Amino acid sequence: MKCEVLVSTMNQEKKDKLIRDMDINDCIIINQITKNIKFQKDDLNSNQRFLSFREKGLSRSRNKAIQNSRADICIIADDDMYYEKEYEKIILNAYKKISDADIIAFEVANEAKPNRVKKIKSGKISYLQSMRLSSVQITFKRKSIINNKITLDEEFGTGSTYYWGEENIFLFDCLRKGLKLYYFPKKIATLRISESSWNKDNTPEHYQIQGAIYYRMSKKMYPILILQFVIRKRSIYKKDMSMFQVLKNMFTGARKYKSRKAKGSV
Repeated sequence: MKCEVLVSTMNQEKKDKLIRDMDINDCIIINQITKNIKFQKDDLNSNQRFLSFREKGLSRSRNKAIQNSRADICIIADDDMYYEKEYEKIILNAYKKISDADIIAFEVANEAKPNRVKKIKSGKISYLQSMRLSSVQITFKRKSIINNKITLDEEFGTGSTYYWGEENIFLFDCLRKGLKLYYFPKKIATLRISESSWNKDNTPEHYQIQGAIYYRMSKKMYPILILQFVIRKRSIYKKDMSMFQVLKNMFTGARKYKSRKAKGSV
């Protein structure tokens, strides 16, 4: 089996420094251009390909990477991380050990929070457990995604209408299609910066987006997902908003998303 790192980046002029900084081998780099810059043309025969597109949107970038990948195992990556020396060996060994896995998530450290490690039990991952995973932990068998016609929802993620939540939606879509998701507690990479500052953004708009994300994840389970969030995350928002305000905004966001979909304007 062959591994390939799928890197999403923006306004990069050359691939070589990025590859060195990330310490990766076989890869496909999707470079989204939003500025007037000169950029390196790709060598399509290389095992380190650099494809540039004048567009934006993280999910769109990752879909392009999956479509153009040549690997058996795809590794989702951002451009602000670096990999362990034996990351490929760790990943391939995991897929050999868990032969029925379609998706395996691994440990990814964070330089900004060196002592904070997500405690996720090794083994099969359920819908609710999948919500604890971030995109850069995810690897998958490309054939499982392609054969089941699964793509990342391009309306979600950085640079889109709803600017996060794409990985949670992706994993729920995979589980709905019957794909098997596992967690393997081995570190494959480290993030150079904090993954997100979402927990500082206590505004009505933020919680409306979160409500829309939960509705997109599951039309049946979204009320439960909203309620568990409001209860579990109270310490984050209590200084700025009441529980009722957060609950109201999240259901408003879910309702607005549902209405837009019904009207066919999404």
